[in-house]
Amino acid sequence: METLIKFWHDSGFYALEPGQLAMMFVGFLMLYLAIKKGFEPLLLLPIAVGTLMVNIPGAGLGWSAAEQAIRTGTPEVLDQLRVLFGLAVDADKTALLEAYHHADTIVYKKALALASGLGFENGMLYTFYSMTIASGVAPLLIFMGVGAMTDFGPLLANPKTLLLGAAAQFGIFGTVIGAVLLTHFGITDFSIEQAAAIGIIGGADGPTSIFIASKLAPELLGAIAVAAYSYMALVPMIQPPIMKALTTEEERKIKMEQLRTVSRLEKILFPIAVLILVAFILPSAAPLLGMFCFGNLMKESGVVERLSDTAQNALINVVTIFLGLSVGYKMSSDAFLNWETIAIIALGLAAFCVGTAAGVLMAKAMNFFSKTPINPLIGSAGVSAVPMAARVSNKVGLEANPQNFLLMHAMGPNVAGVIGSAIAAGVMLSYLG
Repeated sequence: METLIKFWHDSGFYALEPGQLAMMFVGFLMLYLAIKKGFEPLLLLPIAVGTLMVNIPGAGLGWSAAEQAIRTGTPEVLDQLRVLFGLAVDADKTALLEAYHHADTIVYKKALALASGLGFENGMLYTFYSMTIASGVAPLLIFMGVGAMTDFGPLLANPKTLLLGAAAQFGIFGTVIGAVLLTHFGITDFSIEQAAAIGIIGGADGPTSIFIASKLAPELLGAIAVAAYSYMALVPMIQPPIMKALTTEEERKIKMEQLRTVSRLEKILFPIAVLILVAFILPSAAPLLGMFCFGNLMKESGVVERLSDTAQNALINVVTIFLGLSVGYKMSSDAFLNWETIAIIALGLAAFCVGTAAGVLMAKAMNFFSKTPINPLIGSAGVSAVPMAARVSNKVGLEANPQNFLLMHAMGPNVAGVIGSAIAAGVMLSYLG
């Protein structure tokens, strides 16, 4: 009987907390959205599995070696950790965990080294997170893959659409201001760094959102990543009502002129020029834009097809798997189930809507000065959800005029939005990083 009781006490069912159960439900919901509804399945599915894993009681998949030592260590081990953190001899495990999570970098690393020396190991998801997100490697590799899949031809054929990509970034900075105001009035408690990380959701660029959150607000990374990729998946639902509300039937029927053919030389020189120009003006944007432009140069040069193919397919797929599982590491119940998460989701939606509206309004304004008409619908593609936003612009245009094919025109502001979100991220890092 005692053996059965011990087995029950050691099981996950005995240790399961309401918050962990709720987060496992969130994980199952994400699995449903990914598998049944097709919402960004490439990332939502591994995030969902990571969420389920990190909330399994007692498994320790998301624990560092130090957390493992605190939660499962002997009294002698706990005594050594109390001395390291400068705590009283009767400090309990909760106090030790609190001290560990709020320790400065030096003490934090000493705790990890002490625990590792005593034979404790990092959990699987903690290791994945350290290697992919904490190091900043995964978002950069994904940016390289996206660059290798990007065609700058539509942007080069109609350079003024760069303004539409720039206008859509207003959602990012507008939301930062909104988050700061909410904190000012006591509604939320976001720091300026956290506000900046939340604002990046407005660019509808998952890798950039993860990159900035990992640098400025790692404690919010799970909620920010889920919000960013959820809104990317919901582009066909969120954007059309805004686009239709801000345009007339006649504006939606505008047919744009055929784009000129862009030479191979232009396509090769453009990523080099963008990298050098932006990196010299804003060095903090160099990592993201550098990898993006490098990926594009591999594609356009035509001399490294094997590397380009690897970046577009095998490499980006492998990185996406580990990136998703690593985001799941940040989806533990104590980090996700709070009012801040609701505020992040609401602010992220506001950022995305404002970015969409700003792009459409900029296109309408440009029509006052442009000799050739611009369909305002392509302005909504200024958010960097590539190519979903461009497809939505094309779909809404076809509804108004079955002969109106806007896809290639919308790809111009769409790829401009990728550049714009990377530059916005660089600005955030420059001032707050």
